[in-house]
Amino acid sequence: MRPHELPEIRHLPLFRDMLQANFEALMQGAYAQAFPAALELIREGDPADFLHVVISGTVELYARWGGRECTMAVIRPLGTFILAACIKDAPYLMSARTLERARIVLIPTSDLRAIFRRDPEFAVSVIQELAGCYRAVVRHAKGLKLRTSRERIASWLAHRSALCGNVASFVLPVEKRLLASYLGMTPENLSRALKSLEADGVTMDGMRITITDRARLHALAKPDRLIDGPDPAGASSGSHPPSVGNEG
Repeated sequence: MRPHELPEIRHLPLFRDMLQANFEALMQGAYAQAFPAALELIREGDPADFLHVVISGTVELYARWGGRECTMAVIRPLGTFILAACIKDAPYLMSARTLERARIVLIPTSDLRAIFRRDPEFAVSVIQELAGCYRAVVRHAKGLKLRTSRERIASWLAHRSALCGNVASFVLPVEKRLLASYLGMTPENLSRALKSLEADGVTMDGMRITITDRARLHALAKPDRLIDGPDPAGASSGSHPPSVGNEG
């Protein structure tokens, strides 16, 4: 691994409270690797052999069934996947592929589980991470089931603007097809929904979104803390923020 990568990994909430000796032991078996774009990293149903830490680049988590495919999350640096399968020693429930050239650290799950059992602070961090991811999944499911497609995209745009510092204009961080899949829509429905939002304070030019009337956008989105978050200060929110969602 490169000299700067270990401190960056150590600073992640998952690892920052564990004993230094245990962190060093965990990193002894880990290694970094560069992957080209559009490469499948893991496949759903396969055993969980490694916890992946994205150092650079972007990774899509996705699932397939019955000839259909959906985006579950997009992971950016520094982010991890898929912790739950690694701790349970269970098959992956999602596949992962690189969206661009990426550098990823792979940590053997056998080492991860061994240190989980002997380092109480690390165990607490794992539980906090998993609890946050679970709550993020519940919030996303509530949005899919309780909001219309227009309300979902309005809510996502308002949240994205807030993440960027309440800016009035920003570029979509992922392709529209990925965003559509994550929001439970077809690309065509997403495009129609975005165009229909012109009457609700949003304009679109290619990948650039401009919020022209924030009050009207919020009136459509109806932000709700129990769907959109965040959790109270000090609680685990599960928002080591990927671009569109969180891994569970």
